[in-house]
Amino acid sequence: MSRRARHRERPRSDGAPRLVRWLLHGGRPTSRWLIRRWYDVRVHGAEHVPTSGPVVLASNHVGVIDGPLLAIFSPRPAHALTKIEMFSGFLGWFLTRCGQIPLDRFRHDPRAVRTSIRALRDGRVVGIFPEGQRGAGELELFHRGAAYLALVTGAPVVPVTMLGTREPGGHMGSLPKRGSRVDLVYGEPFVVAPAAWPRTRRQVGETSRVLRARMLVHLEESQRRLGRSLPGPLPAGEHEPDPGGGVTEKSA
Repeated sequence: MSRRARHRERPRSDGAPRLVRWLLHGGRPTSRWLIRRWYDVRVHGAEHVPTSGPVVLASNHVGVIDGPLLAIFSPRPAHALTKIEMFSGFLGWFLTRCGQIPLDRFRHDPRAVRTSIRALRDGRVVGIFPEGQRGAGELELFHRGAAYLALVTGAPVVPVTMLGTREPGGHMGSLPKRGSRVDLVYGEPFVVAPAAWPRTRRQVGETSRVLRARMLVHLEESQRRLGRSLPGPLPAGEHEPDPGGGVTEKSA
């Protein structure tokens, strides 16, 4: 692929049927209403998300509902990087047409990278979970994808903390009990100066270390301010595979 042809792929919501585009954009208030009939969802710091231009939402990853909550409760429609295992059958069709971005976490996935970069260059919002898997949500495992996207596009990175999306001791696929309080906390944007091609491994690693430090501060402040804690690790013997060989790397 020529350099000119790179980064032209867009999330599929552009060409989606009108109904599905409505579900992604205009239908989000209805989705929020439905979810709030089941959970007490509280959104904090939404004013930190820029109202226009490219944005990377980088969130910790605790429970199975984190992805839907990030997409539905974001102040702006978001294209979330979603594990490719979800893209099968009707759900896969729906996620694709809604503009969610399939990501192969266990291999270098240039298409996911190109699609994310094009979305950001079009002034959109891309959501990513730097941990790459569900777990304690403590950012112990931190991959480099968010930093790379910011370096390529200059998009500000808004840290997001998820609290209450999995109960202490809850299994990997468990849902909070009905009526449970769930908090989404947006932090102040972290602005990264774009780096010209070719970007070095060292540049991406250093930016990722700074981003992780910012996200850890936001994570701790969110828990302290709301008087809440993370659920702790998954039960013994239960874990998602570590996607250490994907487009990002462990221990950034």
